[in-house]
Amino acid sequence: MKRPDKSISRQLGMLLPRGLLARTLLIMLLPLVVVQGVALQLFYGGHLDVISRRLTSGLAGDVAFVASLVDNLPEAMRPEMLREGNWRLGLSLGFEPGAALGVPPTRPAWNPFLPLEQDLNSALRERMTFAFDADWQSDPQSLVIRVQTATGILSVEAPRKRLFSTTLYVFVLWLVGSAMLLAGIAVLFMKNQVRAIRRLGEAAESFGLGREAGPMKPEGAREVRQAALAFNAMQERILRFVNQRTEMLAGISHDLRTPLTRMRLALAMFPRTPETEEDVAALNQDLEEMERMVESYLAFARGERTEAPRPSDLVDLVEDIAAKARRSGAAVEVEAPETLVLPLRADALKRALGNLLDNARRHARRIAIGVTPLQDSGRSWAELTVDDDGPGIPAGERADAFRPFSSGSATGTGLGLAIARDIVRAHGGDILLEQSPMGGLRARLRLPV
Repeated sequence: MKRPDKSISRQLGMLLPRGLLARTLLIMLLPLVVVQGVALQLFYGGHLDVISRRLTSGLAGDVAFVASLVDNLPEAMRPEMLREGNWRLGLSLGFEPGAALGVPPTRPAWNPFLPLEQDLNSALRERMTFAFDADWQSDPQSLVIRVQTATGILSVEAPRKRLFSTTLYVFVLWLVGSAMLLAGIAVLFMKNQVRAIRRLGEAAESFGLGREAGPMKPEGAREVRQAALAFNAMQERILRFVNQRTEMLAGISHDLRTPLTRMRLALAMFPRTPETEEDVAALNQDLEEMERMVESYLAFARGERTEAPRPSDLVDLVEDIAAKARRSGAAVEVEAPETLVLPLRADALKRALGNLLDNARRHARRIAIGVTPLQDSGRSWAELTVDDDGPGIPAGERADAFRPFSSGSATGTGLGLAIARDIVRAHGGDILLEQSPMGGLRARLRLPV
C-alpha cells in the first residue's frame, strides 16, 4: 500500500489556519458552504432552467401569435385585434405601419446570472420567422419586444413579472439568509468557547512565569470548566506547598541560628591567650562559614517566590550590580541599551546576578555584561550575558554546575548557580553556560518581556 506523500501533507497543513477558532469554523462552515453550493447548482441547473424556459416560451408564443395575426389580418381589423390582445393577453401592443426595424443595437446583458434573455431569444426564434429586437434596458418595469412584420413593426411591452417566479427570491433569500444565520451563531458560540480556552492558557502561562493572578473563573463548555477547576486546584496546591515550605524553612532558620548565636557568644567570652588565639579564630571562621551555608540553603529552597513581579528597568538593575562589583575590586564592563523595562522580581534577580558576578570575580580578572532585546519564536526577550576571562568550566561539567552543593571550590557551598537558575526560571526564562569569547565562561540568561 502506497503511503501518502509527506510533502503534500505538509503543504496542506501550511494552508490550514493555525488558530482553534479558525479551524473549528472551517470544519463547521465548509460543509455548509458545500451543501449550499450543491443546492444552488441543482436549482440553477434544474428548477430555474425549467421555469425560465416555460415562462419565456409562453410569452414568446403570445408575441408570435399576435405578430402572425397582425401580418395576416386586413388593416381595418388591426386596431380591434390590438385592443383584444391588450385585454386578454395582458400585453401593451402597438403597431407602426410601414416602419423598418433596422439592425438591433448591441446591449449589455441585463442579468448575467439568469438565463431569461437567452431562453426568450431562443423561444422567439422557434415560434416565428420575423426579425425582432428584445430590449431589457429601456424600461425597468417592462420588457419591450419589437417585431419586424411584412407590413410594419409590432411593439410589445410585457411586464417583467411574467418572466419571474417568486420561488427564485424565496429560495435565494433562504439560501443566503440561513447560511449567514448559521455562520453568525457558529462564530458567536465558538468565540465564547475559544475565549475560555485562551484565558486558561494565559492563566497557566502567567502562573508559570510567577505572575500569580488568583483563581480563574470557570466558563465555557463543561470540559473547559473542568479544566479551569483543575487548574485552580493545582495552583492552590502549589501555592500551599510553597507557603508550607517557606514556613518550615523559617522554623529551620530559627532553630539553626539560635545554637550558632550561643556558640558565637561563648567564643566571644572565651578567655584569650596566645595558646588559644589561633583555635578561637579558626572556630569563628567555621561559624561564619556555617552561617553563610545556612543563608545560602534557605535562599535556594525559598526560591524568592514571595516577591511580586513589577515593571523594572533591567539596565538600571545591571548597572547597580556592576557598580557594587567594582567597589569590591572587580573589573566589570557593561554594554546595554539606555533602558529595557520588563516585569521583574528585582531583589531576586539582583541576587541571581550577584551570584553570577561573585562566581566570575573569584575565578577571573575581567568581567563583561551585555544586555540585548531580541525576538525569538514570536516573543520578545531580554538576553543578558555575563562573560569572564577565567578558566571556565569544561563542556561536560556545565550541566552539573547547576546542581545544588556542586562546587569546584573547596570552601564554596555550590549554591550560587543553582539559586541563579531557580530565580531566572521563576521569571519564565532560563540560563545556559557556554564558552565565552573572552576565553572563560559565559552565562546566558533569557527573560520574557
